[in-house]
Amino acid sequence: MDIEYFAKQSAFASKRNIFSLFDESNRSRKYSVSAAGLYLDYAKQNITDNELSNLFSFAKGLALKESISAQFSGELINNTENRAVLHTVLRSPNSAKFKVLGQQAQEVIDTEARMASIVDDVQSGKVRSISDEKFTDILAIGIGGSYYGVKVALSALVPFHQPNLKAHVLANVDGDAAQEKFNKLNPKTTLVVVISKTFTTQETLLNATIVKKWMLNAETSIGEQPQDIIAQHWYAVSSNVAAATKFGINEKNILPMWDWVGGRFSLWSAVGLPLALIIGNKHFNALKSGAYEMDEHFKSAPFEQNMPIIMAMLGIWNRNGLGYPSLAILPYNHALRALPGYLQQTDMESNGKSVNKNGEALDYLTAPVVFGQEGTNGQHAFMQLMHQSADIIPTDFILSLAPTSQFLANHDALVANCFAQSEALMQGKTLTQAHAELLANGATEQEAERLASHKTMKGNTPSNTILMEQLDPKSLGALLAIYEHKIFVQGVIWQVNSYDQWGVELGKQLGKEVLNVMTKPMADIESETLSSSSLSLIRRYKNNLENPPY
Repeated sequence: MDIEYFAKQSAFASKRNIFSLFDESNRSRKYSVSAAGLYLDYAKQNITDNELSNLFSFAKGLALKESISAQFSGELINNTENRAVLHTVLRSPNSAKFKVLGQQAQEVIDTEARMASIVDDVQSGKVRSISDEKFTDILAIGIGGSYYGVKVALSALVPFHQPNLKAHVLANVDGDAAQEKFNKLNPKTTLVVVISKTFTTQETLLNATIVKKWMLNAETSIGEQPQDIIAQHWYAVSSNVAAATKFGINEKNILPMWDWVGGRFSLWSAVGLPLALIIGNKHFNALKSGAYEMDEHFKSAPFEQNMPIIMAMLGIWNRNGLGYPSLAILPYNHALRALPGYLQQTDMESNGKSVNKNGEALDYLTAPVVFGQEGTNGQHAFMQLMHQSADIIPTDFILSLAPTSQFLANHDALVANCFAQSEALMQGKTLTQAHAELLANGATEQEAERLASHKTMKGNTPSNTILMEQLDPKSLGALLAIYEHKIFVQGVIWQVNSYDQWGVELGKQLGKEVLNVMTKPMADIESETLSSSSLSLIRRYKNNLENPPY
């Protein structure tokens, strides 16, 4: 990517006031697009027709269209791991599965059928606990991609949850997280789903082990055999069948994962089993349907009308042209409160790279720092910085037009705040405006002079607004797919592999070394790998265990 190109293109834009672009009367109409039941307004971005046209030409010059075709057709675009990237095929019709996967399509179709059968059997009570009771709770154990997608969809789709069946997710290796779940669960009526592709992930296995002990300690008192309890209550999603069965899980209860489905894009696979158990097959299929509709739009719409491509190129413009390092995700729906965390992973783990696909160092920056919170809470926290610091932080506002509660006055206020914040971030408030406002509110001239600078706001912050008619499984599927495709497009432009995550692996490797050192007696705590700082911290930890302060 030619960073000098972006510097030249954005030189004028960096000095331009976004609000002045609205002198063009039809800007809002021109800078909006609809797809898969969603509406994107990007009129508040700091960009003109000519600049946007140049961005699309730039993307075409990098063979973006060909790269999209390569992904959907199953080419090995994850070049460092020699894998295809085909989470999209999981939400496509069976005919498309056979076209892309060949004979493996039948395994995928059979897995989907098994998954649907499990969901129906648990919800109907055909599959029951070892004590012959209906399951009341689903506990999903996983981390990273095995956790975030399930978590965001579970919290987003609460109105579609089955009655008398509750969902819980356990990811953090902190024992307090597990204890919090135990305080809410009845081991006699809890169904557990362990999600781990390799069945070797440290956090997941530690959590699975303590959950297993918790369940067996409670259940064996009624005379059941431990192996029967685990076989009846536990399911797994993993490619390591041997390890899962060794753990005690019935092989019939193990659903496969494939190496062409990355963890952070795996909700559409059997990884979504905990979600499907809670919302049912009908709604889980609607989730996939919404994503598929966005897939089709992404594949076929011209760049100028293509929602994910537009969002991707605007992100490139803000990051590499205007030099903005962050991206705020602000869902104005309580149900979408987990979305910023989910997008932190999908975006930053995908494109947080400093070498291209050939291993050559980049001379430009890639993924932004993604953060966010549900509105209106963020307005009373970090949005102070967004309004009045010198930093400009591009923002995605996300809103369901229809309320998901019966409290219409609250929803009116929520919508008003969402629209007002995007306007305020763009318009800001000048020193002259602040001075006049103070005088109009009764301040003296001296007081107005003293306070006006404290009440100014820089404005000129670009934003998108994404609207859903209502928050339901289909619209959520489309929303998640937008960001998947946006991330893919940006990876193509930045020329990075968006589908490996070696930075995550380093922490796992060193974690094992730290644990190994921690098992040694205090006098033997040494390591050629770890720094003196880490060794000192380990000694302090062990000393505290041996000499507790209580």
